[in-house]
Amino acid sequence: MRKLMIAGFALATAVTAGCANQAAIDEANATAMSAEETADKALNTANNAARDANSAQQTAEEALAAARAAQKSADEANERAKRMLQRSAQK
Repeated sequence: MRKLMIAGFALATAVTAGCANQAAIDEANATAMSAEETADKALNTANNAARDANSAQQTAEEALAAARAAQKSADEANERAKRMLQRSAQK
């Protein structure tokens, strides 16, 4: 009878330990899944930021090209005006 009681306690201890281990495993899985979701969100945020940065760079390059074209036009207009003034002064 005593051996049966000890075996029962041993079985109860083993079952309890198994439940505790399963709870720890479940909690670890939940934490891992949460970490994965957080990583996915961070990756999406980073990808969106990269797209926004690329778009801003494209816009800046277009603005720079337009500014260079405007500068060229202004330089050409100044040269024409300068020549006109020189011709006027010669007359």
